[in-house]
Amino acid sequence: MSQQKISLVVTSIAPPQKVLKALADGSSSNNIEFIVIGDVPSPKDFKLDGCDFYGLERQKELPFTFATDCPLRHYSRKNIGYLQAIKNGAEIIIETDDDNIPREGFWKERTRKVDAQSVTDTGWINIYKYFSESNIWPRGFPIELIQKPSPAISADIKKLDCPIQQGLADENPDVDAIYRLVLPLPQNFKAGRIALGNNAWCPFNSQNTTFFKEAFPLLYLPSYCSFRMTDIWRSFVAQKIAWVNGWNILFHESTVYQERNDHNLLKDFIDEIPGYVNNAKMCAELDKLDMKAGTEHIGANMIKAYVKFVELNLVDARELPLLDAWLHDLKGLGI
Repeated sequence: MSQQKISLVVTSIAPPQKVLKALADGSSSNNIEFIVIGDVPSPKDFKLDGCDFYGLERQKELPFTFATDCPLRHYSRKNIGYLQAIKNGAEIIIETDDDNIPREGFWKERTRKVDAQSVTDTGWINIYKYFSESNIWPRGFPIELIQKPSPAISADIKKLDCPIQQGLADENPDVDAIYRLVLPLPQNFKAGRIALGNNAWCPFNSQNTTFFKEAFPLLYLPSYCSFRMTDIWRSFVAQKIAWVNGWNILFHESTVYQERNDHNLLKDFIDEIPGYVNNAKMCAELDKLDMKAGTEHIGANMIKAYVKFVELNLVDARELPLLDAWLHDLKGLGI
């Protein structure tokens, strides 16, 4: 792994189990800080070598306004882990979930500038089509565009600036409830590296994702929206702001495989309805926003985005003070 300080962040309500142990062991072997953020149902006696666990009581002791304000029983408490990693000096933050088993490639060095194929100005692009021959699409991709033909991508390889990088997941990849209800699993992906530049929209998730320091503010997971949309809608905000700054979003080969936690697929479907109905609309509205280039403007750009989401009744107004708390805490950490 790189000589830069790296932190791995997970949120989990499970006791130490197969995946958490694999992540802890790999982190210890590769000199990576491993932070796990708990929630109300988490075991009170959680203990795992190689893991720095933050239960609710320990979270309350942290010097972050966000940790006090963030709602309980929500995946967005993962934001607290990002803040703690930054406080500890992280220059690279990797995130995954407690049902993604790391392969050897997960622990290899990650660099911000990457040799990859690139694509721009396609509008929506189903990135999974370039890693699979199957009829498959990522969670958050507009369902009305599933049959849209995939544009050709040049085989040329370029070195591109990619401070946000999405790794894929094999076996039980991140697809929506419609896919899970009607199409086959498991599915595995081909190797490859494709970077999405300006106006090449595709959702990315929080299951196998790397953020480099300049992009840390864009880690923010909203709380006052559907649980199934929090990381997807984060990704749309991140894409828009990344492009303003001349950055690309990298999608790369699978470095984990998922043994999915139990889910009620019908409940997942219901929770995904706001996305099915609004994902394309949301990005069209983001396209219209006037945002400024420069890392010093990322916070203001994020506020513009979430103000628009509130105006569209996609996110509750309570999100705005929570975003303010996030940005305030980041400022206190020198970000």
